[in-house]
Amino acid sequence: MQIDHYHPLRQLFGHLVWRHFFADLQLCDPRVATYLSALLTDFTHTDNLYRIRDAQGQRLDDVGEMLIESNPLLEASSFDRERQVRKHIGDYTLFMTGIFPENVADARRRRQLRMDAFVDYVKAGKESYAIVSSFDQFEYRDEAPLFRQLSENFELAVYGLNLVRQDLERLHGERYCRLQATLDSESMA
Repeated sequence: MQIDHYHPLRQLFGHLVWRHFFADLQLCDPRVATYLSALLTDFTHTDNLYRIRDAQGQRLDDVGEMLIESNPLLEASSFDRERQVRKHIGDYTLFMTGIFPENVADARRRRQLRMDAFVDYVKAGKESYAIVSSFDQFEYRDEAPLFRQLSENFELAVYGLNLVRQDLERLHGERYCRLQATLDSESMA
């Protein structure tokens, strides 16, 4: 599912990402900011967050299983499939560690019988973006430097997305307080 370029949500994410990545982090690369803004918008739909499917059509929400799916010696049917899945692993791990780090930590604490419990999300994300950046020929040539930069600055990008998350939490809190004040004033009337 695609969100319109002028949708307020896309503009909000764009503003927050650009502000934090340029002003706070000094990671002044418009390609990175544009990509991450689009990623946040794209992942507002869970179908996009869990778009990778195995050969049986089952959605993969376990990074360990995604890593197996990306391996051309195991499940990946082609190098294009490897790139597609590795790109998603980079996106997914960056999103989860930046926006929902408590979910990543909770999964480890629950000690569920999942491969995810043994995966270092930051390492998997950095490695995945590095692999994607190695696809630097033909139709992928122009994108390769972006993914190299995301790999090299993965931890910084996680921190930047965490700043975006904090802003979103503040906005949500302010909205709630305004709504509560409105409700309180109406109940007094």
